[in-house]
Amino acid sequence: MILTIHPVTPEQRLVGKAVDRLRAGGVIIYPTDTVYGIGCSVTDKSAIERVYLIKRQRNKTPFSFVCADLKNISEYAHVSNSAFKIMKRLIPGPYTFILPATRMKQLPKLLVSKRKTVGIRVPDNPIALALVHGLGHPILSTSVTTAKGDVLSEIEEISAQFGNQVDIVIDGGVKSTEPSTVLDLTGENPIVLRKGAGDVNLVGY
Repeated sequence: MILTIHPVTPEQRLVGKAVDRLRAGGVIIYPTDTVYGIGCSVTDKSAIERVYLIKRQRNKTPFSFVCADLKNISEYAHVSNSAFKIMKRLIPGPYTFILPATRMKQLPKLLVSKRKTVGIRVPDNPIALALVHGLGHPILSTSVTTAKGDVLSEIEEISAQFGNQVDIVIDGGVKSTEPSTVLDLTGENPIVLRKGAGDVNLVGY
């Protein structure tokens, strides 16, 4: 099912449909400020299993937690004062922040077992933020890519390859093929692990 939502002023009724699906254990494809993401609720074990199956991986490449803001970030990650200042300056934006993970006892074990770090995203995209706000907790997310790792940005391609594996494909008009910049904030100084759409000059050292 393709759901077309306005990229700047998302229709609440349509966002509500996707949120209801997430709450019911659904898996969706949705736009971010970089590439499209495959997402589900971080609290739903069966949905998380589906996302792992779609990506054909376990814990080799940890998925990101897409958040609406930093308000409840301490539930999922340990954030130093310096890391918080960097994140606050760069969000919302095309960055993934790698942080030391908390024990996250409230989440399914398959998601947190042996997890020492967690990736946090607050994308600058009205649809993504509306989804997380509506859900009330983060979305577990991973980029929409082919088996070879190529990014898919055309909604027709995405629907053809993944439409039968997810419940909803949201067409949000995104055409980007550049992923987020990944910043390791686990140490004293930030380290750029992957240069993507985010301007590393804004990070500050």
